[in-house]
Amino acid sequence: MDELKNVLFTKTHEWVKFEDETTAYIGLSDYAQSEMGDVVFVNLEEQECEVGDTIGDAESVKAVSDIYSPFTGEIVEINEVIVDDPGAINRDPYGTWLCKYINISDKEELLSLEEYEESIKE
Repeated sequence: MDELKNVLFTKTHEWVKFEDETTAYIGLSDYAQSEMGDVVFVNLEEQECEVGDTIGDAESVKAVSDIYSPFTGEIVEINEVIVDDPGAINRDPYGTWLCKYINISDKEELLSLEEYEESIKE
């Protein structure tokens, strides 16, 4: 679990890893990818967004699931790996980031690993 030492989570199953105070990468949690099944397509775009905004979606063999912004900020990069190989999310959910944010604020609702694990038990 060392790979999750500095990772925070949202109640909507995104993970967040900060590069510094205002720059971070986000991805989908292991729980999210296992519930979705095989991810076959991810749709994201560079944009400014506020906490809770829908920033894109992930399509799996089971359904299409919205991806939500964990904070206010600007998406400045989309991981090209997921464009070409969305199944990477299933194989390595915490090693496969979706997008990079800068100018981050409104990050008060992020959960620790322990808080996130409690939330998915409910």
